[in-house]
Amino acid sequence: MPKNSKVTQREQSHEHVTESVADLLANEEPLDYKNSSLNVGGAAGKKAPQIEVPENDGRPAWNSKLQYILAQVGFSVGLGNVWRFPYLCQKNGGGAYLVPYAILLLIIGIPLFFLELAVGQKIRRGSIGVWNYVCPHLGGIGASSLMVCGFVGLYYNVIIGWSIFYFVQSFQFPLPWSECPIRRNGTFAIVEPECDKSSATTYFWYRQTLNTTSTIAESGGLNIKMTLSLLVAWIIVCLAVIKGIASSGKVMYFSSLFPYVVLFCFLVRGLMLKGSVDGIAHMFTPKLEKMLEPQVWREAATQVFFALGLGFGGVIAFSSYNKIDNNCHFDAVLVSFINFFTSILATLVVFAVLGFKANIMNEKCVVDNAEKILGYLNSNVLSHDLIPPHVNFSHLTTSDYAEMYGVIKTVKEGSFSQLDLDPCVLEDELNKMSAVQGTGLAFIAFTEAMTHFPASPFWSVMFFFMLINLGLGSMIGTMTGITTPVLDTYKVNREIFTVCCCIVAFLCGLLFVQRSGNYFVTMFDDYSAGLPLTVVVILENVSVAWIYGTKRFMQDLEDMLGFRPSMIYFYLWKYVSPICLIVLISASVIEMAISPPGYNAWVEELAQERFQSYPPWALAMCFALIIVAMLPLPLVFIARHFNLISDGSNKLSVSYRKTMMKDMSNLEEQDEAKFILGAKPGDTSVPSRAYLTPAGNKALDPNSLSPNSCYGTSYQNAAISPTTPTTPVTPESDS
Repeated sequence: MPKNSKVTQREQSHEHVTESVADLLANEEPLDYKNSSLNVGGAAGKKAPQIEVPENDGRPAWNSKLQYILAQVGFSVGLGNVWRFPYLCQKNGGGAYLVPYAILLLIIGIPLFFLELAVGQKIRRGSIGVWNYVCPHLGGIGASSLMVCGFVGLYYNVIIGWSIFYFVQSFQFPLPWSECPIRRNGTFAIVEPECDKSSATTYFWYRQTLNTTSTIAESGGLNIKMTLSLLVAWIIVCLAVIKGIASSGKVMYFSSLFPYVVLFCFLVRGLMLKGSVDGIAHMFTPKLEKMLEPQVWREAATQVFFALGLGFGGVIAFSSYNKIDNNCHFDAVLVSFINFFTSILATLVVFAVLGFKANIMNEKCVVDNAEKILGYLNSNVLSHDLIPPHVNFSHLTTSDYAEMYGVIKTVKEGSFSQLDLDPCVLEDELNKMSAVQGTGLAFIAFTEAMTHFPASPFWSVMFFFMLINLGLGSMIGTMTGITTPVLDTYKVNREIFTVCCCIVAFLCGLLFVQRSGNYFVTMFDDYSAGLPLTVVVILENVSVAWIYGTKRFMQDLEDMLGFRPSMIYFYLWKYVSPICLIVLISASVIEMAISPPGYNAWVEELAQERFQSYPPWALAMCFALIIVAMLPLPLVFIARHFNLISDGSNKLSVSYRKTMMKDMSNLEEQDEAKFILGAKPGDTSVPSRAYLTPAGNKALDPNSLSPNSCYGTSYQNAAISPTTPTTPVTPESDS
């Protein structure tokens, strides 16, 4: 008999007892009155001791609230904040883009982030366990989430490997990408043609780093340098997560905070550079007409969605290690606004540095075109009368050149095009810089700008070390989203499982370190996460708001947090978020349908990128990524509909099971009290709890949900007896 059973407690307490229906339901033996402590003078009126639910149920826990917040920040703040958000901001109206982004953050981002934090903290399981308990028929949500984490982790760590390679190469002066290499042919020395046609940083990226092929069909074999960099990246990730939050939590203290130190240093240094203010002004000059375009709102919603890491399972996994009464609402708001602040800070840094680079390129343009004009003057193609008297070619400013360019264009209108003069407008250079995103921003544009910094190797080391830490924080969250649900479901050794995951991931990642690997990174980035994750999150929203019930969920939050969340969440979860997500899914599908699937290939002969369509096998691979990621959703639904697999309700969180047992013990005592007072045990009524509704409090039958429809009833039935048959009833409507 269990040590903490009701009968054992009464025997130890020498208290008068009576056999009850609750005892029978708990499979406990009726008390033998002859051997009862009642016959040896048990203390009359002494109350039986209560069952205490220990706070430590064996599940690992965060050492401190700060460690947990840093883990969530490290996971949500990633490379996209540095190289995706600035591009979207400039593309979609500058400062005006912040308005739709902030609105969608409030009505989609924070509510759904809060929802994931709450279910993870309440049920104390990973993504598979949580959604098995919330709605077993939609248990495939957790498996799909795990699949997406796997796909993303494969290529995301490749980017960390690239950053590690650049980090190591930065310990040189001058930087290896600051000048084009010289090709020697006997006594002749010429600049590498591919580099001369592009730029030193572009050549270093495509040829010396990736050594890329011209098409995705040409494998080119493994790139040894990138293979070794990927191996180092996986070793770092493995060491960070091998002990679970015991190791990753300590890593997060550095990996989450160090990027902010670097960003602030870059911001201060950038503001001291010539042209930085022009870049920031160009960035935040609002184009209000852009706010009326649907595309702007779609891209803002997508960025909000991915910036917070919704649907990956990492958010749920991290929150499952919290105490049950942690204020997850505060955490959701705090982490969301830290993420938003980081995006704005990174945008300031990026455009301050790009403004500096644009200024340098514009001055170079002025010098080159001034030399052309001097040549035309010396050859009498142009008359000296066309040059304003105050213009000094030895100290030519951009304004002087603009004035001279305007005069020549007006006078030589018929033959002006033959002169091949450029206008050299700073705005044009800024637009060229701003059109770069992703790896092009980090490894080409930003890298080239740093070559003009004083002490450029120091800043390069700091920048790429920052990228490594940003990527590491996100990878820790991604790996936790994989390991936590598996370790919760299957009792396997954490260290062995983590090492095996990293080895398998490294072997699969060899696909991305071929010479054509960059094109596969683009493919996985475009197809493996976007649509599947959006479907996962809308099903999460529906399963909580419409199947489990928003009113019940709100009441659970009040019980868990100790206060009632704002009623605005009721409407956001039930109506606003699902509608917005449906619109986002529709827009994503339309975008995929009208946009030709393809990639930008580097053509060595032309020394430039050219768009190419995917061959049939690659196109099949793109759609296979989407299908495989979403396949668990219908499979689990069908399997559970036909009772082919268990609904998972007997695999409970230890703490949740003990909480349910404690509630049952209270009901049992009420039943016994009524029996002793003369009432029939079967007449015992269970008081209905008041569940939250927008109109006020409403009594709700605790048994109103089918055991296969939500975790509340599944837990109760499983806590009584995992094998006890139950009678399904119709779920209550929330309306």
